[in-house]
Amino acid sequence: MGIYEPIRKYEDEEEDNGRNSKLDPNSNTRITMSDSLTYEEEDVELALQISQSRSPTTTTTTIPAAIVGNATIASEGREAKQQQQQQQQRQRLVSLDVFRGLTVALMIIVDYAGGILPAINHSPWNGLTLADFVMPFFLFIVGLSLALTYKKLSCRVVATKKAILRALKLLVLGIFLQGGFVHGINDLTYGVDIEQIRWMGILQRIAVAYLLAALCEIWLKGDDNVSSGASLLKKYQYQWVVALILSSLYLYLLYGLYVPDWEYQIPIESSSAPKTFSVKCGVRANTGPDCNAVGMIDRKILGIQHLYRRPIYARTEQCSINTPDYGPLPHDAPSWCQSPYDPEGLLSSLMAIVTCLVGLHYGHIIVHFKDHGVRIVHWMILTSCLIVMGLALDLFGMHVNKALYTLSYMCVTAATAGILFTGIYLMVDVYGYRRPTMVMEWMGMHALMIYIISACNILPVFLQGFYWRQPQNNILKLIGIGT
Repeated sequence: MGIYEPIRKYEDEEEDNGRNSKLDPNSNTRITMSDSLTYEEEDVELALQISQSRSPTTTTTTIPAAIVGNATIASEGREAKQQQQQQQQRQRLVSLDVFRGLTVALMIIVDYAGGILPAINHSPWNGLTLADFVMPFFLFIVGLSLALTYKKLSCRVVATKKAILRALKLLVLGIFLQGGFVHGINDLTYGVDIEQIRWMGILQRIAVAYLLAALCEIWLKGDDNVSSGASLLKKYQYQWVVALILSSLYLYLLYGLYVPDWEYQIPIESSSAPKTFSVKCGVRANTGPDCNAVGMIDRKILGIQHLYRRPIYARTEQCSINTPDYGPLPHDAPSWCQSPYDPEGLLSSLMAIVTCLVGLHYGHIIVHFKDHGVRIVHWMILTSCLIVMGLALDLFGMHVNKALYTLSYMCVTAATAGILFTGIYLMVDVYGYRRPTMVMEWMGMHALMIYIISACNILPVFLQGFYWRQPQNNILKLIGIGT
């Protein structure tokens, strides 16, 4: 017979680093408080590790030392190994990966099928289509992941440095992929003109939203214990203040700034001199494609030569005879139809940050409430408030608009993300139906890699770089993609 060391179980609710212990009065079992599992911080685009959801009534106990036979030791050793394996399997919130994978799949569908089915492509201006949900879904899941990543902080300064470094990596990667270094599949030239590089883009916007939300989560949360919805709001009240400030600043600039007349130039192939177009404005509170404050701020700060060259409003009825698809200009097309406009601009990114903060609150609910039903109730309360607010704003004139990233658009899309995530959570994490979502789960765990390959034309450009005798004789041309 021999004496073996006790096996410790670790619960994520207990926080005193294993320094405090007490003896259970009903037995000789010593109850040991321990620190939570340490979570490694990965890139935000990948699946972020989180704590396992267990009942808050579960206690952490230390098995007392016992004198046992070899058979008992082996049996309990196997049980401990099985418990460890089960614990590792449950450390990922599967619905998080599935939701991210579904968003990546949606992005691929609208990117490649949007040209064939313009109805699912981005709305030309006001309105909402399938493609308009992709960006808010990404931002929502970034915020939700941050709440789980920064659940436990050993050092705020170190966490801040890591967050800044990750944001810079995303920013540089976005500029490299979308700033002009990798051209479209119909252009066999490579490189970029620094004077015309596009500074903003999808990854750049995610980087900005990630950094601001991460800083809020690191520095702006209280030490209050959470036992109800009211105490949850109190603990993170300063984060909601930041969301309110950003929303108010956005509304003030969008409806308060004076937009003067402006002009732009486009090159003409038959002439060395570019053609100049003038756009008459001289207004405030305009939310049309021509004279809105969102575009004006980007033109003033970023420079019109650094904006996206294929604006979404080129598919409007005023600018295309094939609306809602791109097409030739009508004979009476307004002068602004061919002007650059960045859908991921500076002012609109303020509301993108708010979407990230909304997702952050959904993550807080996961962190502080362990019961599935309680989580779902809190999610549905917030979702209902957002959808009612968004539809009311649209009804009273603040239209749902992705290009401007209006407050109504933020509310409706964030609410939709909340509904979809709740449904996935019920199916996957509550009822355990993982088999139908395994592909989406895998895509969610490799989201950044898939995005780079599919959305940034890495694979098409690689394929188009190999051709027979003439550049037109490449694989993409043969299968009809590079038309």
